[in-house]
Amino acid sequence: MHCYRHGAFRLESGVELPELQIAYHTYGTLNAARNNVVWVCHALTANSDVADWWPHTVEEGRFLDPADHFIVCANILGSHYGTTGPLSINPTTGEPWYGDFPAFTIRDMVEAHRTLAAALGIEQIDTLVGSSVGGFQAVEWAVMEPTRFDKLILIATAAKASPWTIAIDETQRMAIEADQTFGERHSDAGMRGMAAARALGLLTYRGSLGYNLTQQDHEEAPTVHRASTYQQYQGEKLCRRYNAYSYYAILNAFDTHDVGRGRAGLEAELAKITARTVLVGITSDIIFTPAEMRTLQSQIPGSRYYEIDSPFGHDGFLVEHEQLNQILYPFIHAHHE
Repeated sequence: MHCYRHGAFRLESGVELPELQIAYHTYGTLNAARNNVVWVCHALTANSDVADWWPHTVEEGRFLDPADHFIVCANILGSHYGTTGPLSINPTTGEPWYGDFPAFTIRDMVEAHRTLAAALGIEQIDTLVGSSVGGFQAVEWAVMEPTRFDKLILIATAAKASPWTIAIDETQRMAIEADQTFGERHSDAGMRGMAAARALGLLTYRGSLGYNLTQQDHEEAPTVHRASTYQQYQGEKLCRRYNAYSYYAILNAFDTHDVGRGRAGLEAELAKITARTVLVGITSDIIFTPAEMRTLQSQIPGSRYYEIDSPFGHDGFLVEHEQLNQILYPFIHAHHE
């Protein structure tokens, strides 16, 4: 992991962070022409190490092939994995921000990416990739700077947070707020609430098909159901690697997403995208449904839509790496037609 330190960073709200630190990973080598960059935007609780959270993608012969491309992924603003966030030290007070960390948006995340790209001397980006909340960042960046990208890949995502996705986020925030320790000034505050929030979120990530396929009880009338222990385990697992303040703040940022906000409107902004674009939906995704993905595809000029057949819901983009590679490897490695 690399770390870039920047000075003051002004958020969309007008509030200024005294300093910004960005954690990032790179794979492969930047070529002499500096035109082989693939920039990956990660999702909610992932990190900048794509090879860690997206199995069998950053490998030879895969669509993120380090032998062919210089792959960059920056940890998002507010995260728990090295970029400035709620547990970072506020240089003004000398203590962690905790709940005082300023509200930020998807556009602020993108501005941080742009800041890092400038520091790395990267101007043109061959391919911009984003899945889920990473797709929020990618479509926002593609609208913000249409000519910067040759290709754009949007997987299980949207150009605007829908009432349904905002409701999912609000339900998770309610779970965190129900933990009476949330708000206390220590890193373990709100952990039980975050565990419940994660368990709620997983219901939407996997859906009934995924649960019914993988969490069947192996005996009749068990004392504890397998699905119950799975929910407990997943909540506890997130608590071992994350914090409630970052989780809560990023859920808030999620809900700000709307590429048309304060501009000419969603359809007019999407029409500005000039990158050759591929969108990938997942048959069983109940967060960003195939129908919604097809609608998004119809709003981006010249784009193409593909669909992964998977019982694992939204998490299918993490599981179905073979299907993804069949779609994306030819696209990323294709020359201009």
